[in-house]
Amino acid sequence: MIENNFKELVDIVRRLRVECPWDREQTNDSIKSATIEEAYEVVESIDNKDYDELKKELGDLLLHVVFHSIIAEGENKFKLEEVIDSIKAKLIRRHPHVFGNVEVNNADEVKKNWEAIKLSEGRESVLDGVPENLPALQRAYRLQEKASKVGFDWSSKADVWEKVNEEIEEMHKSEKEESHQDLENEVGDVFFALVNYSRFLEINPEYALRNSIKKFIKRFNYIEDKINKSGRKIHESNLEEMDKYWNESKRF
Repeated sequence: MIENNFKELVDIVRRLRVECPWDREQTNDSIKSATIEEAYEVVESIDNKDYDELKKELGDLLLHVVFHSIIAEGENKFKLEEVIDSIKAKLIRRHPHVFGNVEVNNADEVKKNWEAIKLSEGRESVLDGVPENLPALQRAYRLQEKASKVGFDWSSKADVWEKVNEEIEEMHKSEKEESHQDLENEVGDVFFALVNYSRFLEINPEYALRNSIKKFIKRFNYIEDKINKSGRKIHESNLEEMDKYWNESKRF
């Protein structure tokens, strides 16, 4: 059943690629931003626990996998079958504790083996494979996580917090200097240290910040709603009034 459904999807995309003027014009470059957008929509539906929406968004993302592959196939780069063969081989190769005779005791050992296998496949650095286009917080988290798998890590959470405070002090010192670039670097170091501390708390900083952004939007919208109901616009209010409504919004 799954095989038939997948084949029908592939056949539909192949036909669109031939018969639809818009689909015919697309390239891997032209749809790459839409692919990123679809991935974020998948994540958003997961965050919202909206499984009907997740089902649809996963379908959209699957479409992009198929579409990218068929575009590449038409340019004699690779075929969809090769995409599938590649991921099948990778899953088997990187799970020797399932498909081989390697023994592991926990998930951490699986991750360590995973990184070691990647290096044996020809990667030059443990840090390879973290996309530059990832959001900066998520990329910092993944890079730190990868380095930690080979033992390059802080020994305790207290040491990491000390580093956070050290970076904050250096940032404040840079505020008194002339170089904006130095200050920007120090601000970046503060964020990087906080990401490290988040990792020790077993909290993904990207998700944590997204939740805070959601909370901010909800509370600020409450302020706007209260002021609009008074017959005024937000710019006709003042900080004291807005702060009052902000504190009210925390109760909801």
